Amino acid sequence: MSDPPHVVGIAGSLRDRSYTRLGVDRALDGVRRAGGTAELLDLREFDLPTFDADRDEAGDAAAFKRRVREADAVLLGTPMYHGSYSSTLKTALDYCGFEEFEDKTVGLLAVAGGGFPVTALEHLRSVCRALNAWVIPHQVAVPRAHAQFDDGDLVDGDLDGRTLTLGRRAVQYADIEPDPDSFEGEQNVGAR
Repeated sequence: MSDPPHVVGIAGSLRDRSYTRLGVDRALDGVRRAGGTAELLDLREFDLPTFDADRDEAGDAAAFKRRVREADAVLLGTPMYHGSYSSTLKTALDYCGFEEFEDKTVGLLAVAGGGFPVTALEHLRSVCRALNAWVIPHQVAVPRAHAQFDDGDLVDGDLDGRTLTLGRRAVQYADIEPDPDSFEGEQNVGAR
């Protein structure tokens, strides 16, 4: 019998009361309910200075990359900043590459203070495709995040269900047969 899929969640927010972290934590609950093991990689606990290609192992980069690489699937969560994903998550992803993401299943979640954070999800999807990851078609957008949570819990039953489904899909598709390399990945010269 093989081990259950191990899924790591990465919340691209450093805020103490982060709606992104709450959303990723809830998706990780879905992982556990589906029989997988779940772990939050809290970016507040890693020293990841702005990426400098001349110092690619700065701070805690090696430990962070190892934990991503060892996962069977990854859930990426981000607040939407200026129509895209956060610089915190960008820095973490800049330390990673094909070794961490190629042929890996990735789920996406984004939160916004206003309307739907669709562009942040689209941008993350593009980054993951450039790394030849397999991105789960189901994604979670949390609009008006301040009104979606009460005492740490999602108050909208449909949104809560979508978030749990994201975690379940990460387990379900953790060992999906990878697609051929994407056009984006082939054009990602310099990353290998």
